[in-house]
Amino acid sequence: MTQSPQTNAKGFSKAFWVSNTVELFERMAYYAVFIVLTIYLSSILGFNDFEASMISGLFSGGLYLLPIFTGAYADKIGFRKSMIIAFSLLSAGYLGLGVLPTLLEAAGLVEYGEVTRFSGLTDSSERWMIVPVLFVIMLGGSFIKSVISASVAKETTEATRARGYSIFYMMVNFGAFTGKTIIDPLRNAIGEQAYIYINFFSASMTILALLSVILLYKSAHTAGEGKSMSEIGRGFLRIITNWRLLILILIVTGFWMVQQQLYATMPKYVIRMAGETAKPGWIANVNPFVVVCCVSFITRWMAKRTAITSMNIGMFLIPVSALLMACGNLLGSDVIAGMSNITLMMILGIVVQALAECFISPRYLEYFSLQAPEGEEGMYLGFSHLHSFLSSIFGFGIAGVLLTKYCPDPALFASREAWEAASMNAHYIWYYFAGIGLVAAVALLIFAKTTEFIDKKKKV
Repeated sequence: MTQSPQTNAKGFSKAFWVSNTVELFERMAYYAVFIVLTIYLSSILGFNDFEASMISGLFSGGLYLLPIFTGAYADKIGFRKSMIIAFSLLSAGYLGLGVLPTLLEAAGLVEYGEVTRFSGLTDSSERWMIVPVLFVIMLGGSFIKSVISASVAKETTEATRARGYSIFYMMVNFGAFTGKTIIDPLRNAIGEQAYIYINFFSASMTILALLSVILLYKSAHTAGEGKSMSEIGRGFLRIITNWRLLILILIVTGFWMVQQQLYATMPKYVIRMAGETAKPGWIANVNPFVVVCCVSFITRWMAKRTAITSMNIGMFLIPVSALLMACGNLLGSDVIAGMSNITLMMILGIVVQALAECFISPRYLEYFSLQAPEGEEGMYLGFSHLHSFLSSIFGFGIAGVLLTKYCPDPALFASREAWEAASMNAHYIWYYFAGIGLVAAVALLIFAKTTEFIDKKKKV
């Protein structure tokens, strides 16, 4: 693979750095909204826990299913055009999330302030206008999922690939950290209206990314651009019949089902169990903070090990993280004064979860990129995100059921005592996810041993 002539001292092209910078903006926008999406759907639009979880899960799932197709199309039209389309759609979608509540309030269905007052919205079909708005964001985001990670593949060599994805993943998590930081101070200042206004911040970030692409992005790598639909079809057939990649995706889905609980379960869980003063945005930020601090070190540490070996280590950490999260409801008096045990153990669990992610995610992307023929990077890296489609659908769906069963909405109960009785086993939620993580970890170990045996047999 040839290297772009526009390289810096460290061997990465200008297009590499522009791609990573706009990924930073996009992640800031996405996580500022996604960390409270289920709360937005419930507190702003009046959906119940199960409805909010399913809408969020389908949104997140579609965001990771569509890259299989948008990635192939991006290979055909080029990454620059694809990013312009993506950031235009994202900007319109985030603005839609901010404007929709204004329209509903003008219709007399709801009144927004520090606390939302519903006056007919919960029974109105107009709240379902959220679906086309989320679809616009989903479509724009699906281009980004395939294009940015594929751009890293195009702009690096096999020798610099792991380091390139380490930088990419650090930027992803720095953006995630920054985006999640915005919501809690905004919520403290203006109450539930924060869930509306955060969308305007996200729109401004994607507009900034759009301008950056238009003004700065230019790649010397054009392999795959202009290919015919029949060529795309043949490439698509090759990837969907690659049994190793399909099995690996299914296994890694188990890890991401646990990881999705940062958004599907954790925000409502900590607010209900630790009180309204809990800060789920700050708690969730532990994950990207640890990743930013550790991913480069762990990638270098594991540089001489195979991608599968690194991923195996991370997979066995993930059930440990879920068990730590469960412990918050089992401890007696607060271990640290001024911090609930729910918050403390959630933070410890997320630390372990973030370390698992450092071992898994950059090497997973590297593994997929090395399978991609030149000119099909978008398709292959888009396909690599299929695990997030599956984990979103199943992870959010299970979260909605488990929250309803073990940690229901306090507003549904006549007294605090009745709610406490109903939620005394709230920590059981994390046992389910610990079990899912353990099964996935064992499955990856079997996968690694089996493929190693097959490869050795072929060489004989």
